[in-house]
Amino acid sequence: MMHFLSFSGKKFKINEIARELFEFMKELPNYHYNIVIGTDSEDHNLDYDEFVTAIVIHRVGRGGRYFWRKVHLKKNKTLRERIYEEVSLSIEVARKLINYLKKANDFNFSFEIHIDVGINGNTKTMVQEVIGMVKGFGFEVKTKPEAYGASNVADRYL
Repeated sequence: MMHFLSFSGKKFKINEIARELFEFMKELPNYHYNIVIGTDSEDHNLDYDEFVTAIVIHRVGRGGRYFWRKVHLKKNKTLRERIYEEVSLSIEVARKLINYLKKANDFNFSFEIHIDVGINGNTKTMVQEVIGMVKGFGFEVKTKPEAYGASNVADRYL
C-alpha cells in the first residue's frame, strides 16, 4: 500500500490525498490549481538508491500543499536507469491519483508530471525520451527549470 506524509507528518493513502486535494480546491473554487507529481533520487550507499515522490497542489497565486513518500530501491547502475526509475515512480503515482481526480469536474486544475532532467546537465541526452515516456501515458510534463515538483519539493526530503 502506498503511503505519503504531509508536511506535519500525518500519513495518507492515495485516496485520502485525493480527498485532501478536493477539500483544498473547495476552499477557493474560483482559483486555478496545478496538481503536480515529481520524483527525485539520491545515490545513498552501495546497496540502495533513495527516491522521494511528491504530490503538490498549487493554488496559483495563493500557496499550496504537498505530500511526499520515500522509498529505497535496489541500487541502479547508471544515472540513466535512476532517471527512468524516477519517471516510472511518478507515472505510477499519477495513474493512481488521476483515477480519483476524474471526479473533480467542478474545479479548474491542470495535472502535470515534473521530471528532474534538463538541457544543461548530465541528463540532457535523455530529455526527449523521458518526455516521450510521460506523454505516452497521456500526462503533461515539465522539465528543469520548471519541474519544481521534482527538483524542489521532492529534493527537500532526500
